[in-house]
Amino acid sequence: MEGDAEIALIGGSGLYDQDLLEGVREVKVNTPYGRTSDLITLGTYFGRKVAFLPRHGRSHQLPPHNVNYRANIWALKQLGVKRILSSNACGSLSERHHPGDILVLDQFIDRTKSRASTFYEGGQVCHVSVADPFCPELRSLLVKEGVSLLIPVHDGGTYVCIEGPRFSTRAESRLFRSWGADVVGMTVFPECVLAREAEICYASIALVTDYDVWAERPVSVDEILKVMKANVDKAKKLFGAVIRKIPDKPQCNCWRSLENALL
Repeated sequence: MEGDAEIALIGGSGLYDQDLLEGVREVKVNTPYGRTSDLITLGTYFGRKVAFLPRHGRSHQLPPHNVNYRANIWALKQLGVKRILSSNACGSLSERHHPGDILVLDQFIDRTKSRASTFYEGGQVCHVSVADPFCPELRSLLVKEGVSLLIPVHDGGTYVCIEGPRFSTRAESRLFRSWGADVVGMTVFPECVLAREAEICYASIALVTDYDVWAERPVSVDEILKVMKANVDKAKKLFGAVIRKIPDKPQCNCWRSLENALL
């Protein structure tokens, strides 16, 4: 199974299939942590071996707090994945970030409560560094290609990850803004930390669908769905451009994350 894929795409809300790939086949990967969110689609894109996994399942049957993040990352590692590009729908906490914008995240704040967030639960202790939780090499490529494609991308952004499935109260939303956070969503954590423990390069784009409740700007479901569809089209275009530019060998240190982390 090792070598079936080198790059993985994890699709968030709205991104349930991947029509970029050629020669596709679906595989089921059994994991020590249970089932993955869905079957994993394998294929090629400009000669690169790519895996695609819809985080919430193809029918969006999995709420964010019930996604089996450990199974997903473990399975991708078993397939040989070295890089992960992911997308996450989110609400804006800033006037600077408008619906339809994309943030190439560089930080997160964890506000979840009950998610399994490590592969190391006994027998060996791991204190992995996530001071800079997203791969700098992938981040740079996402920003560069986004600018080249005239996609409204922001270089950097702090993502507050809440437990869900409920949205924030107004008080919580205002608190997150006071921290200087940029967007709020429900899925970046623990996905990015597990990827770091697996020594996989990981980068995420936050797709802004609306303003969070601090703004007191009511939006309709139709408006959100329209923005989400446009965001998904931009995400596919951006991922396609980046996949072609990813070098064969990582120039970052993500693949050495465990060197000084294990006790």
